[in-house]
Amino acid sequence: MKPVLIARQRECELLTESLKSNRSEFIIVCGRRRIGKTFLIDQFFQNEYDFSFVGAHRAKTTIQLRNFAKAIRQYSGKKPAPFSDWYDAFDALEEYLETLPTDRKKVIFIDEMPWIDTSRSTFVEALENFWNGWANRRYDIVLIASGSATSWMADKLIENQGGLHNRITQRIYLKPFTLGETEAYFKSQDFYWTRYDMLQCYMLTGGVPYYLSLLNPKLSIAQNIDALCFDEKGPMNKEFNELYPALFTHAEQYINVVTLLYHHKSGMTRTEIAKAININGAMLNTILDNLEQCDFIDKMEMFGREKCLVYHLVDFYTLFYLKFLADRHSLDEQWWSHHLDDAGIRAWQGLSFELVCMKHHRQIKKALGISGVATTVSTWHCQPDEKKQLPGAQIDMIIERADRMIHLCEMKFAQKPYNISAEYEKRLRERMWLFDLKTKNRKPLVHTFVTTFGLGEGKHHSIVHSEVTMDDLFAS
Repeated sequence: MKPVLIARQRECELLTESLKSNRSEFIIVCGRRRIGKTFLIDQFFQNEYDFSFVGAHRAKTTIQLRNFAKAIRQYSGKKPAPFSDWYDAFDALEEYLETLPTDRKKVIFIDEMPWIDTSRSTFVEALENFWNGWANRRYDIVLIASGSATSWMADKLIENQGGLHNRITQRIYLKPFTLGETEAYFKSQDFYWTRYDMLQCYMLTGGVPYYLSLLNPKLSIAQNIDALCFDEKGPMNKEFNELYPALFTHAEQYINVVTLLYHHKSGMTRTEIAKAININGAMLNTILDNLEQCDFIDKMEMFGREKCLVYHLVDFYTLFYLKFLADRHSLDEQWWSHHLDDAGIRAWQGLSFELVCMKHHRQIKKALGISGVATTVSTWHCQPDEKKQLPGAQIDMIIERADRMIHLCEMKFAQKPYNISAEYEKRLRERMWLFDLKTKNRKPLVHTFVTTFGLGEGKHHSIVHSEVTMDDLFAS
């Protein structure tokens, strides 16, 4: 089936603007591996470029230059003289582009740019010279640079302090699909699945387009998970080993951080992370920033403490891998299907659903009818106090409204309407009291339940002020 560009409306608008502007444009397209950067550009321009080039992974400079010369020959019809360095290569690109009509924008797409910049290659310096000395002085060039290695894109382009400083005219960052966009993708590919099925897929794939493309509509959800993750040749079985090295230099340090956060479900402050891992301050800042830019981690305010930020691991695939695959010794290729009632799977479903809800807090606000109300989203937890005989407590998501009402959000994944027991109602009331006590809160508190199929009937449900269901999370 022919691939279809889903969502990405704003990104396409930016690309359209670049073609209409009265200046040359230097656009960078970045985002995590498998997010669809190349697909977006190819689909928008219908693969019609004045010049395009893709860097070769782990190839030496001589090979990269030879490939660049081949690309120029394909577009220009003329074989350039051999290049001694990247200055020669960009000189040849200039000569070719100057032969093209001057009454339209010329589109240049250089993909996987971080792979081109091998050690001592002079690529970045030659790129600076090409842009500053020639392209930027014109009005008719659109240069698009793309790459998954976020740390390289940030250091060499976005935060460049040399010749490319402040030269980037547009920055496009691709995020994973929302649930609504995921549903649109499934419909475009003739998946006749329920939203409950789509939700479970999202809890594994996190809306990453490439992962979604691996799903087979003829298989059940359990069979898909087995085929992708538990079959030894499954494409997501070894994905973790390639994911972080493809994005970051010193990938092992990034993996150490996400593994640490995996073991601290309630999150950690930067100070707590620094104490737990022996990484210097500047490097830790870089790691946290890069992980956040790639949507692997997120940070939330601690309620009542604006300067206290708590980091959480929010990448669905990484959570799944560390839970089920990292230490797996079983060779059962149908492990998931054979363990559907396993307590570990139920715990993962609960945690992943909470993460889905937090990533869709705008949809929750819309369902509550408060989209137009200023809000802050935060988290809160406290440790047990043995001296005062007070229990510990945790609230994963709090929505504080400018009109002074505070929603304490409870998120429950279930296969049917969720019933609140007498014991659970008591625990909720005690936690509400403890929250007021610890935070010195004086604003009205209400409980908001976010569930898959809503709440069942029962006398203990009166504690719930408002409900949000799975269907609400699929809203645009």
